[in-house]
Amino acid sequence: MVLNPATPVATLTDILDVVDYVLIMSVNPGFGGQKFIRRTLGKIRHLAELRAQRNLSFRIEVDGGIALDTITDVVQAGAEILVAGNAVFGRGDSGHNVQQLLQAARSAALQKA
Repeated sequence: MVLNPATPVATLTDILDVVDYVLIMSVNPGFGGQKFIRRTLGKIRHLAELRAQRNLSFRIEVDGGIALDTITDVVQAGAEILVAGNAVFGRGDSGHNVQQLLQAARSAALQKA
């Protein structure tokens, strides 16, 4: 299931027990390089809380605006799968960019634990 930035989590509450993944769009779909919409962090947290309360196993994925300045907040909010386009391919060496993002995500996950 996918939630766009304006779609509330409540839209999914009745079906969360049958989904494997919930993708939170943290930008409005359409083109790369958009700025991360910070209010989507609340959706990520809400989904993580619902998953824990209901003992469910769906994964939380986030797409849009994932970069070094947003990745810590996204992972600490509860996201496990991240989609990064512009942060990887926008500037510089993509391999180096991926390594930096992975390091930041791992560090955020350790801080959360």
